[in-house]
Amino acid sequence: MKKILITGSMGQIGSELIKALRDRYGHDAVIASDFRTPPYENKDQWNPFEFVDVTKRETLIEVVKKHQINCIYHLAAILSAVGEQNPQLAWNVNINGLYNVLEVAREYHIQQIFCPSSIAVFGPSTPKDHTPQETILQPTTMYGLTKVSGELLCDYYATKFGLDVRGIRYPGIISSETLPGGGTTDYAVAIYYDAVKYNRYTCFVREDTVLPMVYMPDAIYGSISLMEADRTHFQHHSNFNMASMSFSAGELAAEIKKHLPEFTCTYEPDFRQKIADSWPRSIDDRASRAEWGWKPQYDLAAMTKDMLAKLTARHQQGKL
Repeated sequence: MKKILITGSMGQIGSELIKALRDRYGHDAVIASDFRTPPYENKDQWNPFEFVDVTKRETLIEVVKKHQINCIYHLAAILSAVGEQNPQLAWNVNINGLYNVLEVAREYHIQQIFCPSSIAVFGPSTPKDHTPQETILQPTTMYGLTKVSGELLCDYYATKFGLDVRGIRYPGIISSETLPGGGTTDYAVAIYYDAVKYNRYTCFVREDTVLPMVYMPDAIYGSISLMEADRTHFQHHSNFNMASMSFSAGELAAEIKKHLPEFTCTYEPDFRQKIADSWPRSIDDRASRAEWGWKPQYDLAAMTKDMLAKLTARHQQGKL
């Protein structure tokens, strides 16, 4: 029987991955964890829940032993924008936390570990269009640096100790369920919320900024599909490129305007523009498609229609 631990479960991905995994494997088979306490009014939806600070290995060990965990989705991380404001924290959580997870997995014979990477591994010297699976990795952010190091560390544990470690280089993730969590692509999420609530948005990147994105249902589907795939077909472990759609901030605003004609978007680039400019515009994900069957379902138009429908319904209920 699978017993899955999700670290960082209260983040953007984790809060939706929990439901998907529980629907698939059973409610009690998935243990949520974070270093924060779930909101009291929603605490029942998180249970079973455990406190885990990935920078403190003993908290991991306690939960692994208590629940006989044999699979970990390691999502606890400091994202790009927050990481630039506090690089020491980003290093501690993203590197030392990952090392603790891998060591606990090695010591306690965890069968599988999912550790996501990011397009932040790429930098200004990386090809901007159709960025290859194998290419130059010279990021200019602490977040990107930790993700490159994390990929290498995961690959080391896979080859040295035989751990089944898998990971995806996520593009920007857009969700209708959770607010942004401190990443450079947060504008592509916040714009929908502000469009529904205020009919306007001030974007922190230029109108012509193009970045790769994926809608959360596809990101969740892809993550679980990778973990369930037969690894005998793998040529990679923790660094699979993932692509779904690429669009500019202006194209995103224009798509929203098709549904909300009064919507207006202005552009006031801040420090995150420099980060965005260092990342690719589009991704070559042929390795993911060939090795584990990745195929996204949403494009910009389908995602926008679904996002606005869900957010509008919640706004009308006073829940946005």
